[in-house]
Amino acid sequence: MTSSANRRCPSLMDLAQGVIATSLLTAFAIASPVRVPTAEAIEVLEDNPKAVLDEAWQLVHREYVDSTFNQTDWLAVRQRLLSQEYSSTEAAYTALREELRRLNDPYTRFLDPQEYSDLSDQTAGEVSGVGLQLRRDDQSQGIFVTTVLADSPAEASGLRAGDRILLVDGQSTERLSTTGVARLLRGADGSQVTLTYSRQSGQPSSVILTRARLELPTVAHQLKEVNGYRIGYIRLDEFNGHATEQMVEAITTLKEQNAEAFVLDLRSNPGGLLSASIEISRLWLQRGPIVLTLDRDGDPAEISANRSALTDLPMAVLVNSRSASSSEILTGALQDNNRATVVGTTTYGKALVQSLYGLSDGSGLAVTIAHYYTPNGTDISERGITPDIEVDLSNVELQALFNDPARLASAQDVQFVQAVSALESTIQSYRATPSVPSQLGLFPNE
Repeated sequence: MTSSANRRCPSLMDLAQGVIATSLLTAFAIASPVRVPTAEAIEVLEDNPKAVLDEAWQLVHREYVDSTFNQTDWLAVRQRLLSQEYSSTEAAYTALREELRRLNDPYTRFLDPQEYSDLSDQTAGEVSGVGLQLRRDDQSQGIFVTTVLADSPAEASGLRAGDRILLVDGQSTERLSTTGVARLLRGADGSQVTLTYSRQSGQPSSVILTRARLELPTVAHQLKEVNGYRIGYIRLDEFNGHATEQMVEAITTLKEQNAEAFVLDLRSNPGGLLSASIEISRLWLQRGPIVLTLDRDGDPAEISANRSALTDLPMAVLVNSRSASSSEILTGALQDNNRATVVGTTTYGKALVQSLYGLSDGSGLAVTIAHYYTPNGTDISERGITPDIEVDLSNVELQALFNDPARLASAQDVQFVQAVSALESTIQSYRATPSVPSQLGLFPNE
């Protein structure tokens, strides 16, 4: 059996279940590829699921941030897990989940093989599928295409945004969630899936798609003209394995379009890779601390900017109560270093760091390994980050805004409008100051 140390994914930060969303990301590190166990390994583990239970127990025993395990006798937990007989692998999984609850930490949790595979794809920012993003319509309860990824099998087949997905390999989508349908569409590279859809309530059509490995877009950008100001609007959905390179492209493109300021939208961004939050902080922040972490022994580790910022143009950040984890690391770094004006509502308040580990049978374990603080030493746990300018939205307003992407960064988006208003005086100061190379990010290593 491979040692658990070889299967450790660099630290990812909180992956909460049922806290912000059904799959809340956290500040994890880059996830390693999902290991597919051999048939022989599966047979052994089915006969003896205790091997995986002990593997998981050892990881918590060695890595968990609280050396008292929430005043739990962790040695007794191991004895209970290994002394029982299990009728199935699922029964063993259930026993492990029950013991992990003793930690009173929703972020330290076990993931079955499907959950671990899904999370690994999500954090890597890649998936083997057909290139469709979906939503469920509240009125019709139908599953509709919202986005067709460029250069994807779905685009090649002629599928469009607005198409209604009826069947996947003959299975009706009527009672499935968007996650359930997405899972049916995923599969091994080169495998095929039959999709039946309707367009504008027309007759059903079917198409056979060949799955391919696709990069998931997580950054969207657009130059906005607001009150005579050129605003570079960037929306970041999550901090996955491709977020940094996509953010570099967005900043570079908007600078080439002569943006005078930036608005970075982190609203409802649940987090993601810790490494991505640090890398993206460094794209905006020329110098200064980014985050401070403390491990189970109280040993501190401070991570700082490294003079690699791409721009020093005026900046605002949009956040809300669903901005969590890596979003809060980036927001805290920009706010505490006076790099950006934060607009919106108080963030979620997730200040724990997890590592993600793959286990021998293809399942996984997220383990809290550290606590983090903003550069000023603030503990945001359960308190969140308070915006510099508070602009509240009702649940109805928030839902209307995010159900119609065209409203984002428009006159109907009052938080965006307020962010631009907050930037006006700084933009005017920049206009009155002769341009210097460092302001354009030409000398990022100065």
